[in-house]
Formats: sequence, C-alpha cells, structure tokens
Amino acid sequence: MRHFRHTIMNRLRTYQFFVCSVNRSCASSALDICDTPASMANAEEISSTLIVVILNIFSAYAAVTLNIITIHALRKVSSLPKPVRILLLTLAASDLAVGLIVQPLAIATLITQNTDTFQFEKTSEVFGICFTAASFLNITALGADRFLAIHLHLRYQELVTPRRIVTAVIMIWVFSATVSLFDLWDKMITAAQATLLAIVILCFISTTFFYCKVYLTVRHLTSQIHTLQVQQASQNVDSTSQNTARQRKSAIATFYVYIVFLLCNLPHYSINIANRVSGREISDSEEILIIYTQTLVHLNSSLNPLIYAWKMRPIRHAVMEILRNILSKHCC
Repeated sequence: MRHFRHTIMNRLRTYQFFVCSVNRSCASSALDICDTPASMANAEEISSTLIVVILNIFSAYAAVTLNIITIHALRKVSSLPKPVRILLLTLAASDLAVGLIVQPLAIATLITQNTDTFQFEKTSEVFGICFTAASFLNITALGADRFLAIHLHLRYQELVTPRRIVTAVIMIWVFSATVSLFDLWDKMITAAQATLLAIVILCFISTTFFYCKVYLTVRHLTSQIHTLQVQQASQNVDSTSQNTARQRKSAIATFYVYIVFLLCNLPHYSINIANRVSGREISDSEEILIIYTQTLVHLNSSLNPLIYAWKMRPIRHAVMEILRNILSKHCC
C-alpha cells in the first residue's frame, strides 16, 4: 500500500512539472510572437489606420458643413464675376461630394480591408477618380478664366460668357465621369489610372503657366498705372486702376486656392508616379505613407471654403450673414 501511494505521488509530481514546463513554453512563445517584426508591423498598420479613420471622419464633417454654407453664400453673392461664381460653385459641389461620398467610402474601405466584407474599394476608387479629375480640371478652368480676364480686358465679357462657362463645366463632369467608369473594367484600369495621372500632370503645368502669366501681367499693369497716376492722368485711368485692382484681387484669391490644392495633392500623386515609373512592389511603409497622403488629398475639400472666406470679401460677408442668421434662430 505504501509503495502504491509513493508511486501515485511521484506520477503527480511528474505531471505537475510537465504542466508547468508547458505553460512556461507557451508564455515564452507568446512573447516571442509579439516581438516578431510581422506583429509589430501589423500593430503599426492598425494604429495608422485608426488615425486616418479619425482624421477622415472630422475632415468629412468639415467638408460637408463648410461647403454647404459656401454654396449658399455663392448663390447670394452678386458682386463676383458670374464665370468665377459658376466655377467656384462647381468646385464647392465637387468638394461637397468628396465629403459626402468619397470619404465615407474611404473610411469603410479602411475598416473592412482585413475582413470578408471588403467591398468598398472599387466604389471608392471610381468616385475618387471622378471627383479628383473634376477638381483638377475646375482649378485649371479658374486659372484660365483669370488669365483671360487679365489679358483680354474689355473683350473678356464678350468672349467668356456664362453660357460658355456652363458648357465647359458640363464637359468637365462628363469627361471625369467617363474616365472614372473605365476603372470598373479590369482591362481598362491601367488606362483609367494613366489618364488620371496625365490629367494631373497637364493641369499642374497649364495652371502654373496661367498664374505665372497673370502675376507678370498684373505686376506690369500695376506699375504702369502707378506711373500714370503720378503724372496726374485723367479719370479714365482711375477707373482702369480700380478694374485692374479688382482683377488682381480675384486672381490672387484663386491663386491661393491653386497653391493649397497643389500642396494637398502633389505628395500623393508624386508617390504614385514614382511607383509607376519604378515598377516595383509597394512596401508596407510606402503603403502607410500613401494612406496618409490620400487623407491629405481629402483634407483639401474642407480647406477650400476657408480660403474663399479668407481671400474673397463678398463671400466672407455672405458667410458671416448666414452664420449670424443660424445663430439667431438657435438662440431664439
């Protein structure tokens, strides 16, 4: 009996030692797994995705709210030239669509990218291509409009009519929608992306050319008018001076829109062009960087209304009046 009891106790001690050894081994393995580069990269990706999602949520809310107010203000402003109003309304509508459609789809894509319900990427790409192309072309149209206003002088109102501007805007949207629909067919994905990159490059070059010419022309006209004023010119010179000053202010305001647009979009498309030229696979760090630069592209939609209100006095006064009316209704 004693021998049987000793045998049982020895086996229990052996089992207990085995269980403890297994537990230590599992704990050690778990720590090793947590310290692997793959797990650390996954944790970094999750934290980056969370930051980007939060940024897009706030940016989308700001884009929707600010652009709705801006569209309402532009409808009330009558002192701005009608072609400028039409182009700014179109750009504000594009920015509103980014906040209402593109950013929610981008958020859904980021949230579901590691699950079986990953179904928003294609829709997000299609709308993203459409509104990005439309925004680029609208910015270029604004630059061309200010270029023609400075160079054509009195012939500007005769040649650049609201009807022609509306026709150009419709053509911009039809073209942008057609390019974005190419992304739905697998055989046309490369063509759609290549077309978008070509639009980006051409718009950058042409808009930069327009604003450089506007800057040089306005500077030359301002110096000429200042010289004539010093020589005590007639009243006609004063009216010319006022007209040139108005054209200069509107050109500067749209130039600020272009600069902010450039700063927000250039990093993302520079990385895409570099990856396309190199032809190599995108690393994890580059993929995270692309996600952040795409968020910067989306942020541009909420910055444009602030630039309108900052640099264009009629829009600023209309926005302040709208905000005062909203506050008075809520307070009462």
